[in-house]
Amino acid sequence: MLPNIEVDTEVCVGAGQCVLAAPGVFDQRVEDGIVRVVQKRPPNEEQSAVQEAVHLCPSGAITFR
Repeated sequence: MLPNIEVDTEVCVGAGQCVLAAPGVFDQRVEDGIVRVVQKRPPNEEQSAVQEAVHLCPSGAITFR
């Protein structure tokens, strides 16, 4: 089974590092910049980018398991 991405929108600060690291997986809401997941179960070729996004997130709002 592919890993699953979860985000805590209450913790997200809208820094956008996740979008820069994995633009095919993450986006930001227009109204406030809070993260939104475009692909909850990204393909294998996106997994290293998602792990980088998790690492770069300044608020720790993203989990990938």
